[in-house]
Amino acid sequence: MIIAQISDLHVQPAGQRAYGIVDTNHLLEAAIAQLNRLQPQPDLVVASGDLVDERTEAEYEMLKALLAPLRAPLYLAMGNHDNRTAFRHVFPQLPYVPPTGFVHYVLDDYPVRIIVLDTLVDGEGYGDMDAERLAWLQTQLAVQPHKPTIIFMHHPPFATGLLGMDQSRCRGNEALAHLIAQYPNVQRVACGHLHRSIQTMWAGTVGSVAPSVAHQVALKLAEAQPPAVVMEPPAFHLHLWDDATGLVTHTAFIGEFAAYSCQTKAAIALYA
Repeated sequence: MIIAQISDLHVQPAGQRAYGIVDTNHLLEAAIAQLNRLQPQPDLVVASGDLVDERTEAEYEMLKALLAPLRAPLYLAMGNHDNRTAFRHVFPQLPYVPPTGFVHYVLDDYPVRIIVLDTLVDGEGYGDMDAERLAWLQTQLAVQPHKPTIIFMHHPPFATGLLGMDQSRCRGNEALAHLIAQYPNVQRVACGHLHRSIQTMWAGTVGSVAPSVAHQVALKLAEAQPPAVVMEPPAFHLHLWDDATGLVTHTAFIGEFAAYSCQTKAAIALYA
């Protein structure tokens, strides 16, 4: 089973750029094209939040159009740049999205169970797993305590050393860690928000952060340094599940890169 995770799309209205610099819409088109060229195809794609940039319905309409060519089944999550009301107006027919409240849901039709959490706090950059959200997750984890499970959430609940970004990580993280540690079947807590590929051990499992399919956040590990945009290559994560080996995560960079055969040294096409 292959799960593609794209994150931090930051889709703009037509003709606009993020920060006046980054053509996020064009970069998303490139990401979708590359996902469509993958062999084998992903079984599903999870977009782990910050689907748009300014929370407008016009941006969600643009997002809908940009995502339309994607071949694999797609599941969307909320980030701090999202708006539940505008999202539901533009995507009213998604069967996995509850009609009101948090955009939490569970996918049980795959070899790995997928739980998607909504950590959005309206008007804030940080996320939260408050008592209500935590109770929902506890109920879902108890339903199948032995099936391999991946939890997707936008805001990482763990520190990463990116001090400027760690300030906006998910709150309620101690209670969340206590809960997840009780379920060794949780194979991964897969996040977004930080615009970098990051891995750590947390709550008895692996915590990971997917890079952005648009711009990245500069790797600044010193104190008192505000986040900065850096045009490192966009990328996404591929989570590969096999009963024999468990869950393995790969970082796939987006773009046209020169490739050569190790045997013949001749140029080859990666996505023939």
